[in-house]
Amino acid sequence: MKVSEFNYKLPEELIAQYPAQARDASRLMVVHKISKKIEHRNFCDIAGYINPGDCLVVNDTKVIKARLPGKRADTGGKAEVMLIEKMSDRLYKCLIDTSTKIRVGTKLAFGEGDVTGTIRGESDGIRLIEFNVNGSDFNSVLENIGIVPLPPYIKRVPEKSDEERYQTVYARAPGAVAAPTAGLHFTDDLIRNIESRGASVESLTLHVGYGTFKPVMVDEVLRHKMEPELFELKPETTQKLNSVKERGGKIFAVGTTTCRVIENQARLVKGTRNKVEQGKGWTNLFIYPPYNFKFVDALITNFHLPKTTLLMLVAAFCGKEIMFQAYEEAVKEKYRFYSYGDSMLII
Repeated sequence: MKVSEFNYKLPEELIAQYPAQARDASRLMVVHKISKKIEHRNFCDIAGYINPGDCLVVNDTKVIKARLPGKRADTGGKAEVMLIEKMSDRLYKCLIDTSTKIRVGTKLAFGEGDVTGTIRGESDGIRLIEFNVNGSDFNSVLENIGIVPLPPYIKRVPEKSDEERYQTVYARAPGAVAAPTAGLHFTDDLIRNIESRGASVESLTLHVGYGTFKPVMVDEVLRHKMEPELFELKPETTQKLNSVKERGGKIFAVGTTTCRVIENQARLVKGTRNKVEQGKGWTNLFIYPPYNFKFVDALITNFHLPKTTLLMLVAAFCGKEIMFQAYEEAVKEKYRFYSYGDSMLII
């Protein structure tokens, strides 16, 4: 299967540069897999598709301020760092934006100089940086001098409002370098509305990393390797999800990250309903057509970039033909695309 099979044309003006005025005021396209029917709704209407006994599963990861403006300690030249994976408390895999070549051993300075970093290694353009912080912990440093890591297709400088809007209302566990964007549309009131209808809302964690937005650089889908991302599916959540399935309820995964964790932990059980197992660790599960979904019944997701692993997962869930029909309809109806764009429910 060729990566080029997952390409489509999108007018640049449909790439959302700002979120909708209210989270749940974004548009919602509802795609019915079996009938191939497409509905145009508002996101606040989504509660009407979730029945009593169903379960909405969200990713509670919290985006850290992963962009660190800095400079070389030796020359004073600009060197902005993007954290992409935490190795230990002060050791991170990073990307560096600099106008000059930068070698292992180079020291960097951030903020007023209270934070420094030393490049300890390099592989395929990714640097391993050890940070040193004077009189504070590194998480506090990120809050003080870090910048919200908006995606590169948002062609503007991050603003104060992005600190709230590029974060879900249920974000709890710091560690992501990109938002699980399908969840950005939910409000506290909408979640309470869903629960009041007799459905449950459960959370898991996957820290969205560089692998989620890393370009696919191969021609054949099978040759692409996903970068591992850290996840946790707690025992109490596992028990509740299995209970929903046993009672005949449906599992609504909010976003591709949530879907990947559930499917990573799902097991086919002969003679009974499928189950998920608790777990904590790393997943590099790559979902593309044809994939046999074991546990997820419905998917809430944004509109994704061409030729990405996210688009491939959506194609696996609803079928390529239906997906491209939906995307063509979205362009025609001028939906807003990507992280700050509109949403799709596939049922």
